[in-house]
Amino acid sequence: MSLRKLIRGFSLLWLMPVLSLFMTACGSGAENRQTNTAGSNSANPSPTATSNIATPSTSNAPKAKLNINSASSADFLTAIPGLGSRMVHEFEEYRPYLSIQQFRREIGKYVDPGQVAEYEKYIFVPIDENQSDALTLQQIPGLEAAEAQELIAGRPYASRDAFLMKLGEKVSAEELAVAKTYLVQQ
Repeated sequence: MSLRKLIRGFSLLWLMPVLSLFMTACGSGAENRQTNTAGSNSANPSPTATSNIATPSTSNAPKAKLNINSASSADFLTAIPGLGSRMVHEFEEYRPYLSIQQFRREIGKYVDPGQVAEYEKYIFVPIDENQSDALTLQQIPGLEAAEAQELIAGRPYASRDAFLMKLGEKVSAEELAVAKTYLVQQ
């Protein structure tokens, strides 16, 4: 994996599990917290059809992002630092989002592009393997612009599995696990 992909795939959302692991290694008493966290993930290893949060299936995967189209006001306020009720209203007003560009355009009416990018660390627009544009596909960690274009060129995919097989040639297993949680529920 290239350094660029590694850096792009890394986000602040990884910070808590990494710090927890570090504290465990240092003997700070974090062992119980780590065990409890792992236990909660094993109780719900994958999202349900009604889940608002994308939960990767591996313990080392990035922390869950919120599905912009189905997360509740409380989910947004809890997960996104500094987000106020006015912005929650704006997030919800433009639903359903069909592309990340639409999210950027609509929310960009209220905040600068840097703040929009900050919000994107916590949310995702659901991906339709046969309809989403390249920028929406690039929400998948590790997927570069040229690779997203290759996936688009391979459409239509006869099944979700066919899309995931092709995507798996372009990203790591961990990134593929995250991508599965970003797909539109069938």
